[in-house]
Formats: sequence, C-alpha cells, structure tokens
Amino acid sequence: MVVARAALAAAAVLLLLAAGPVPAATLRIASGFDPQTMDPHALALLYHSRISTQIYEGLVNRGRDFALEPSLALSWKPVDATTWRFALRPGVRFHDGSPFTADDVAFSIERALSKTSQRAFQLRGVTGARKVDDLTVDVLLAAPDAVLPEKLLFVGMMSRAWATKHGVTVPQDFNAKQETFAVRNANGTGPFALKAYEPDGRTTLVAHPGWWGRRGNVAEAVYTVIQSDATRLAALASGQVDLVLDPPFQDVARLRRDARLAIVETPDIGTQYLGFDQRRDELEFSDVKGRNPFRDVRVRRAIAHAIDVDLIVAKVLRGQATPTGSPVSRLVDGYRADLDRRLPYHPKAARALLAEAGYPQGFGVTLDCVNAAYRAAVCQAIAGMLAQVGIRVAFQPWPSPQFFPKLTQAQTSFFEFGWSPGTDAWPLLNAIVRTHGEGGLGAFNGGRYSNARLDALIDAVRVEPDLAERRRMVGEALALMTDDLALLPLYRRTLAWAMRKGIGVPIWPNDILELRFVDVTR
Repeated sequence: MVVARAALAAAAVLLLLAAGPVPAATLRIASGFDPQTMDPHALALLYHSRISTQIYEGLVNRGRDFALEPSLALSWKPVDATTWRFALRPGVRFHDGSPFTADDVAFSIERALSKTSQRAFQLRGVTGARKVDDLTVDVLLAAPDAVLPEKLLFVGMMSRAWATKHGVTVPQDFNAKQETFAVRNANGTGPFALKAYEPDGRTTLVAHPGWWGRRGNVAEAVYTVIQSDATRLAALASGQVDLVLDPPFQDVARLRRDARLAIVETPDIGTQYLGFDQRRDELEFSDVKGRNPFRDVRVRRAIAHAIDVDLIVAKVLRGQATPTGSPVSRLVDGYRADLDRRLPYHPKAARALLAEAGYPQGFGVTLDCVNAAYRAAVCQAIAGMLAQVGIRVAFQPWPSPQFFPKLTQAQTSFFEFGWSPGTDAWPLLNAIVRTHGEGGLGAFNGGRYSNARLDALIDAVRVEPDLAERRRMVGEALALMTDDLALLPLYRRTLAWAMRKGIGVPIWPNDILELRFVDVTR
C-alpha cells in the first residue's frame, strides 16, 4: 500500500507539471523543500531564503561573484561610533506601486528585531533605525560594530503601510504555527513579485516590471515541491521542469553524462554538523537516568572517533562532499586550515573514552534529522557506526516544518543540521554556539551549549575594528569550538544544480539561486 500511494503521489505531481508548451522566459524549478512562509523575517532557513530574497530586498546584497554590493542602499558610512548612515536608492517602488522610503527601512529593521523574528540573531547590537529624510536612514547601534553592513544581508525591507493595513507589523510566530496575512501574501521591492503560494505545492513569481535593476529574461518562475528524488529527476528528464536545485547525490555522475542536461557545481560555504543537548542534567530522549552523557567532552570525542565520515562521503554521498573538522569553510573570513583535521576514525578509542566517562555499555539516544533523502541516509549510517561502539541510536526523521522548531526550541537530545553562513564568521558564531538568550543570541543553538570564554570572543569579534585582530579572534573562537567539540563538523557538500541546456545561471556557494542573473536562451 505504501508503494502504491507513493506511485500515485508521483503520478499526481507529474500530471500537475504537464501543462503544455512553456514560454522561453518561464523557468520551472523543482526542489524537495517548501519555503514554508512568505514572511521575510519569520524564518532564516535556506529553503525560505531561496524565494523570500527574490521578493524582499535588503539594503545590501551579493553580486554575481558573491561579493557584497549595494541594493536598496546606494552607499553607507559611519557617522559616529554607534551610528551608520545609509543613502537609499531613489525611485524604488513596492510591488503595489507605493514608494519605498526611509520610513519603511526604520519599520523593517524594528520588525526584524522583534521577538518572533528569526532574523534577530544576525542584528545583535543593532538597537533600531531612524529616518533622517525620505532617502536617508541611520542605523543605530549599542556599540561600535565591525559587522555592519554585512549583517543586513537577507533583512528584507517591507512596506510599513502594507504591513499595518494587513495586521502584520510583527513577524509570524513560526514555531507556534501562527497563520498571518504575510504567510501567503507578499509586497516587496525585489525583481520578482509573488503571484501565488500554495504550501507544499507551488510558488509562482513574476518579474516586477518596475524593478530598478537589470536582470535576465525570466518573466515567470514556478517553484514546485517534489519531495521524491526519483520524481524530481523524472520531471527534469521529461522536460516538465527546467532545473532541479537538489538532485540526489547518487545521480549526479549519471546526470553529467546526459547530453540533454547541464550541471553547475561549487563547494558549499556551509557545513553539516552533529549537535548535542548540553544543557539538561538528564538527557531527555535517552535511556540514561540522572545524567547527561553529552555534557562530558569525552563522550563527544568518542562519537567523533566512532564515525567514519570518509566512508559516508564515499558511499552515501557518492563523493559529492568533503569531510571536515573545521567549523567553517575556507570561504569564511578567519578560517584556519589546521582545524580541518578531523579526529581519526578509531572505534577502539571511542569505546575506551565511553568507558572512561562512565558508559562502558554505551547508552541509547534518539537522533533527530531532517527527512531529506541524503540527510536521512547519512543519519542512518551514523546510527550504524555508533552502534558498533555501544551507542544505540533511534533514528527519527522529521519534515522541515517540525524539525526546525525542535531545533530552535532545544527540544532534541542529538541532532544533525546544516548552516550556510556568509563570508563573515560572526553571524554563524552568534547563531549556533553563543549562549542562548534574548535578542537573538544563540537562536539556532539547539543543544544550548554555553561557554563564557567563547561568548566573550564572539562579542569581541562583533565590535573589533582591526581586521587582523578580528581574524585572530575568529580563529581563536573556532579553535575553542573544535577543542571543546561544541558541535561535531561532518562534511561540506559539493553543491550541484541540474538543468536542461540553454539556461545560464551562476551558482552561489550558499545554494541560493538568484533569478535576476538567469538567462533562458532556448
């Protein structure tokens, strides 16, 4: 019955996609994931950003080469130690035709700082924004800030009037499953406007004719969620979609040999990690009573020794990844090559460390993971390897809308997750290992790891103006993470997009497709 239902679901998706001839300037994109909301500040996840950033622009953006560039702000400069002034781009209009002004910037930054915003973590130290005149705004800081303006990336600008009219002046509370007008409706200034959003189905964007910039020739982009790997590739092979953003690893080599298709690839700026509940005195989803083994670094090191990441990359990921010991990739400023050496695969050492920590017979624990096929396969492989040293893992895959609230609310004992940073290390450090607290501190620190020395380094990095000293402090923070195994880095993917011939697109290392750069030539 399960197979029959899967076959019927796949057939339904293909029927949905079969809509006859498609104009050359329509781009049909398939992905295994839904953006989950159109609210630009409610989420800070890759699958959301892929679509939200086409609609809602920030004051700054990245160019074709991934370097920082002006967007809704033409220029910026510090006015004093705690104020940066941004000169806004004139003549910009929202998709509803209303003008974009400094009032909207001040409103949007305040909104992104709200308690329910998942973008608040990257704005640590920003206290608000103040209109100077219609095309000038000051961003206000609690202290000098070396991260501006980069921390304003992905902070989408919204219309104050539109948000007020529709009762969405604060972000959707995604973790509480709140439904607001901004979940299925949008009004940005970006190169594409929302035509329709059907959760877990389709998202349709259309080119905004009044956009201020230059773009390729895509007039319409249709994103279709196809969770089945086989069905996504069948849709590409049959010409029913033009581009697949997440082809399964095991099929990339075959797709390269298909003369009808093109593959673009790049190393991922992000990293996949294992995380551990390090807050609770008793591990919740475990058979250990009265203790939490993950609070002992010897147990965390035992897990590192027990996992053969090289084998996982070779067999599960088919070589489409690179094992890593570093918490960040070489594309992140402050990266240290010496930290990329992983603890070696050594099951005997793992068993010895477990015995030394007081767990000679191991223990049982639940491993939470997103139910994406490749990630589930990696988690299953990890579970098998840990069993060899006595750690009995109950693998639990979750759909993204259920997994990420568990992560942000620390409702997990042992978990696999990934993080795609920008080129600056501070937002990542602040998001995933800073002690959890108000104002976005440690917003994605799912294990509630806490280290006062690391906190002090992270906070110092944010305000240090000297680039060389800042890099030194980032390196020290990364070394501390590595020594303490705050998180266990696993691998960095080789990003690959598969598409029909005749589509020109640059691939960013954060796995986001920028529609403004796409040209469909046939």
